[in-house]
Amino acid sequence: MTISQMHRSQFRTVLLEGIHQTAIDAFGEAGWPVSAQPGALVGDALAEAIADAEFVGIRSRTRLTREVLERAPKLVGIGAFCIGTNQIDLDFAAKRGIPVFNAPFSNTRSVAELVIAEIIMLMRGIPEKNAVLHRGGWTKSAANSWEIRGKTLGIIGYGHIGTQVGVLAEQLGMNVVFQDIEAKLALGNARAFATLDELLAVSDVVSLHVPETPQTANLFGARRIAMMKPGSFLINASRGNVVDIDALAEALESKRVLGAAIDVFPVEPKSNDDVFTSPLTRFENVLLTPHIGGSTAEAQENIGREVAAKLIRYGNNGSTVSAVNFPEVSLPAHVGQCRIMHIHHNVPGMLAKINERFSEAGINIATEYLQTTKDIGYVVIDVDAQASRVAVDELAAIEGTIRCRVLC
Repeated sequence: MTISQMHRSQFRTVLLEGIHQTAIDAFGEAGWPVSAQPGALVGDALAEAIADAEFVGIRSRTRLTREVLERAPKLVGIGAFCIGTNQIDLDFAAKRGIPVFNAPFSNTRSVAELVIAEIIMLMRGIPEKNAVLHRGGWTKSAANSWEIRGKTLGIIGYGHIGTQVGVLAEQLGMNVVFQDIEAKLALGNARAFATLDELLAVSDVVSLHVPETPQTANLFGARRIAMMKPGSFLINASRGNVVDIDALAEALESKRVLGAAIDVFPVEPKSNDDVFTSPLTRFENVLLTPHIGGSTAEAQENIGREVAAKLIRYGNNGSTVSAVNFPEVSLPAHVGQCRIMHIHHNVPGMLAKINERFSEAGINIATEYLQTTKDIGYVVIDVDAQASRVAVDELAAIEGTIRCRVLC
């Protein structure tokens, strides 16, 4: 159990992996001391860097495992300055009373634009033609070269990125079909397909936009790739483990798949200095990009601003709206009062115990908020400043308390 009472200027923040200046500026304006560095850290170097931090911000390369989090006893909140959060042990972070915030929408347009560009490049055979010219050759031909107008784009995963890809593709004259495990409202003239098999049979281009889950691991293996329309194209800008790379290589070799664009890989280099290897590098009709779907100046600026704002609001206010692993509470300002944040195991009778202790101590509760998940409860209580120390002591004595924090 952790008890902390801190002034806002004491929220020490560590940012790794070259997080955008907008985030650094936001923390600076909030009065938080910030330490930022361009690369990812691992092992002891990572543990030492965040050992005394209240907040940490990372991107996709830094792994915040249980072992790392256990060595960061002061950590209050985590910012994933990206979409994915699979690099963080979310369950263990929640059990430590640490909410995790990400930026699920800020790079949507950037990824969508890359996918549209790849569709055009692949259907015109540009990757292979470009490679031939770089070798001094000249292949002027219309073979295997088509306009995208009138062709069918199959989108698998119709979320924020998938829908925007569909809208842009339709504006260019494509027919858009999609498949999602949940019922989704179609935008424009897009049509939902009940099964993946139906979609694959009619799609000239298949674009993947699914999260990393046990269900999506190797979603596109040999069997599913074999079900694609002969001579079609595959694009993966979602997660690296969704496509079986060896199976894709075999389909490219046999010409079952006429080309592909892959931005994410099952195993990726940890830094720009490491070597990238893949069975796909031998194919000139494949576009390979180094996980840059969201790597635009606009996306990184938006991500920096969005995630920093969420961390600052949680640090200064206690609000947890859009936390990916934590009860969501939207809170107003607490001017003239102290705000106590009590994180506990979600067991029956916890709120009754809190109110009972406050009543016995003669503490008046100005406002009280409670939200829970299956395992975690989060109650926020505003009290008079002079009663805050007694209130915290009372809360900390309750069995099942994970973390108690007070802002005055």
